[in-house]
Amino acid sequence: MSKMLVVGLTGSIGMGKSTAAEMFRTLKTPVYDADAEVHKLYAEGGAAVEPIRAEFPTAVERNKVIRARLSKLVVGNEAEIKKLEAITHPLLGQGRADFFAAAEKAGAKLVVLDVPLIFETGGEKRFDKIVVVSAPKEVQRERVLARDDMTEEKFEAILARQTPDAEKRRQADYVINTNCPKEATLEQIRGLLEDLKHA
Repeated sequence: MSKMLVVGLTGSIGMGKSTAAEMFRTLKTPVYDADAEVHKLYAEGGAAVEPIRAEFPTAVERNKVIRARLSKLVVGNEAEIKKLEAITHPLLGQGRADFFAAAEKAGAKLVVLDVPLIFETGGEKRFDKIVVVSAPKEVQRERVLARDDMTEEKFEAILARQTPDAEKRRQADYVINTNCPKEATLEQIRGLLEDLKHA
């Protein structure tokens, strides 16, 4: 049986990664969404709620993690981020294993892992191919600052933790330009999947 191809999808904040992930799904490709998994862990009754309550009591209310509060406690503070990662990473590992098992059972030839921080965590070695979504800096800034809970300071703090876009593009196997109509982005992804069939 041929090995399932594992593709990493990444990109800095505001580059259009979620949109690209949705397009892979539209094209019938299984996508594991790390952010969505974190949401599940933080939701009422989620596996991360109690360990986070023990470490960051003010971030939990009514048995769920309030992401905005947690964000205030950890963004820009490396030691606190490490504590949070020690809680979430093992839990995410289990979800990822379940996703792979389901995709294999369904006979998928290729899966996409939507992971915000691949290069930042040295995770590039775990993928067969890496796809980076990218757009010009001013487009990125405009998209991010249009978000409800976003401030200039928070944006800069997030950027400071992310590998620069130019470096991500340099290390990528494929770059998807999202500064174009959605149909054009979809075409790029369609072409990429076609290419990967022969990888």
